[in-house]
Amino acid sequence: MIELTGHNLTIEQLVAVARHKEPVAALNETVCKRMQQSHEWVLDSINGRGKIIYGVNTGFGSLANKQINAADAQKLSRNLIVLCVCGIGKPLPEDVVRGIMLIRANMLAKGNSGVRPAVAQTLIEMLNAGITPLVPDKGSLGASGDLAPLAHIAVILSRDAEDGDGGFSGSAFYQGEQMSGAEAMQRAGIKRLILEAKEGLALSNGIDFMAACGALAVYDAENLLSHAQMGAALSLEALLGLSAAFDADLHTASNQPGNQKIAATIRSLFKGSQLIDSLPEKVQDAYSLRCTPQVLGPIMDTLEFVRQRFSAAINAATDNPLIFSSANDEEMHAISGGNFHGEGPAMWLDFIGIAVAEIANIAERRIFRMLTPELNHGLPAMLIPSSGLDGGLMMVQYTAAALVSDNKTLAHPDSVDSIPSCANQEDHVSMGANGARHCLEILENVRFVLAAEFITAAQAIDLRAEGPARLGKGTVKIFSEIRRQVSFMEHDRPTTPDIEKLSNFIHAGSLTAKISEYLLK
Repeated sequence: MIELTGHNLTIEQLVAVARHKEPVAALNETVCKRMQQSHEWVLDSINGRGKIIYGVNTGFGSLANKQINAADAQKLSRNLIVLCVCGIGKPLPEDVVRGIMLIRANMLAKGNSGVRPAVAQTLIEMLNAGITPLVPDKGSLGASGDLAPLAHIAVILSRDAEDGDGGFSGSAFYQGEQMSGAEAMQRAGIKRLILEAKEGLALSNGIDFMAACGALAVYDAENLLSHAQMGAALSLEALLGLSAAFDADLHTASNQPGNQKIAATIRSLFKGSQLIDSLPEKVQDAYSLRCTPQVLGPIMDTLEFVRQRFSAAINAATDNPLIFSSANDEEMHAISGGNFHGEGPAMWLDFIGIAVAEIANIAERRIFRMLTPELNHGLPAMLIPSSGLDGGLMMVQYTAAALVSDNKTLAHPDSVDSIPSCANQEDHVSMGANGARHCLEILENVRFVLAAEFITAAQAIDLRAEGPARLGKGTVKIFSEIRRQVSFMEHDRPTTPDIEKLSNFIHAGSLTAKISEYLLK
């Protein structure tokens, strides 16, 4: 059971809720009290004091100079949600949508958004009931936050005061069916809310799509990096590589912590191997083997930094304006700012994409090397005994090469782009939502490439004389787990099922748990 306070949500908790349906507790009394105080201040400010507060009793964006009658505050909130339901494209994955909902509920729990506790609580009820809004994957500029994705969620949570449940309610998935948002909420027994002042803005303004993608991407990227080290170690043994490039003194001299950890992990994986250092005449290996720590090390360092940033982002208040108490906790005030701007998440998502793409770049080179007789030290062409009649793993490398090249396009930084919008009031945007989509595509491509390396390295090991028996203490466990998923190739067969099966196996992360004693983090 996850409890939301607005301050201590972790990436692991987000993954548990988003992917494994971990239940979320009802908001505690302390959270509800501060949310209610903030909300009452908003109502009193526009109704009793006549304050003008952006987005509460004004228009939005370039229409901020248009003052709205306080009596129309409810209508204004609902209008904003309907206005922003403008996304297009295919539905976002379920885990991303659930991550968005969790982050938004957590942000509202901070009490800086001026909304009723019922707003966050309704999001929690939707999560626990398994209602997943259909959120198109395109249409957000990443500033003012992720307006369109969030609105596709909010339009299900809320309803028009005049139309009741008969008005537009978006679309949702519930109990394996796609239906209107209103029907999903009715079946689950959850009451749709009539939004009050500020609540439309609080539900639609923020970085939650980028933050959810980023948190999930960090988690998955770390898992890929663990498997990249396994694949590299197994390929090193398949190619009769040298241990010198992983020497502890060598990497101490590099003064790079990531490099040192990667080298230590690979040393521990091939410890006891009879294949490593088995060619006396070999002086040094190709870069794709020898420089593995220097390539994977910076990726580890990058992911460590990005984890810190997204851990903060999923606990951030990214609405606008925000409501604060003074030092004596008696007087509250609103501050208009730009916490919704997604430049940070946009850059961090780019960092993940660039870093993880390199995992596939170097892995594909090892695949190529293992398939090539001039480079693989005595193995048959394409790693098939009857090469010529059979093509072996030839096409596995083709697929890996295609995915690697796809990543080179996808990894182009989205955060360097910007297009002015909203009559130039919003004249710089992050494009972080595009970066989020591209990052998730890169992660999937890299999983397939690592699966291809696992297939290739295991095939090469089997073709070595007594190969499996000569593996290191860690790599023999990796090899055995691969063989539980995919069998040795005697003759040509379709390899799509093998790649997909191992990709799913990698994504599940069960191999990481089985050899955790060898992995340094």
